[in-house]
Amino acid sequence: MNIQRKPEWLRKKVNPGEQNEMRQLLGELRLNTVCQQALCPNISECFACGQATFLILGKNCTRLCSFCNVEKTVPLPVDNDEPGRVAEAARRLKLSHVVITSPTRDDLADGGSSLYAATVAAIRSASPTTRIELLIPDFQGHAPSLETVTASRPDIIAHNVETVPRLYQIRSGADYGRSLEVLRLCAELAPDIRTKSGIMLGMGEQEEELLQVLADLRSVGCAYLSIGQYLAPSRRHYPVQEYVRPELFESLRVTALAMGFSHVESGPYVRSSYHAGQYA
Repeated sequence: MNIQRKPEWLRKKVNPGEQNEMRQLLGELRLNTVCQQALCPNISECFACGQATFLILGKNCTRLCSFCNVEKTVPLPVDNDEPGRVAEAARRLKLSHVVITSPTRDDLADGGSSLYAATVAAIRSASPTTRIELLIPDFQGHAPSLETVTASRPDIIAHNVETVPRLYQIRSGADYGRSLEVLRLCAELAPDIRTKSGIMLGMGEQEEELLQVLADLRSVGCAYLSIGQYLAPSRRHYPVQEYVRPELFESLRVTALAMGFSHVESGPYVRSSYHAGQYA
């Protein structure tokens, strides 16, 4: 069922005025953020605090996920100067924690992993104390690409499973088992780098399916977890099936911690990069 009216706990106000300074910096440095592309409801809060999730490798995705607002057209060529501009933004903002992500670039032989590595190196040089989190695509399970990413030595490597296996038709081109293997291989290649994943609720999943996903993530060594409410970006996207009450988010947080996750953020407005600096 497509529920149109949001409940009272999902009526956060977005204030464009709080975004001006960050938008100016992003425009000056010609940078994209997933905050803007995904129409994130937390954008005013995060931009006002000088926080953003940088979107490298352009803003066009080669996959057709029906829940995502990132543009789905032919990607532009890789911009090899982009890592330096991201690093400059991290330096100017004096970021203690930065999240770097990208659209999926199946058109590139390495999926863009080399640009992820270059971005880590640039940030380490420009802002040595900044903690770096990479939120990566699956690179089609290409082991050399994952080796490139882990060898760049970020502090956290994240890859979201997004939903339960039964609903993977909304993730065109993705594969649940492959996503688990990405997390497993990253943990194997660099046991000292924490891995992280995220899931969205309200897409038609059942509680027992969610619990199995949590168990699957723990089985591949995933340490950190985010759980949030899915909000359809428009009527053209996959419709929300349920607005999940805050109490269930808290229950899942407690359950996940009991299963062995080191840190869990769970709530209606949680996104994979929301409060990212608090994971420890």
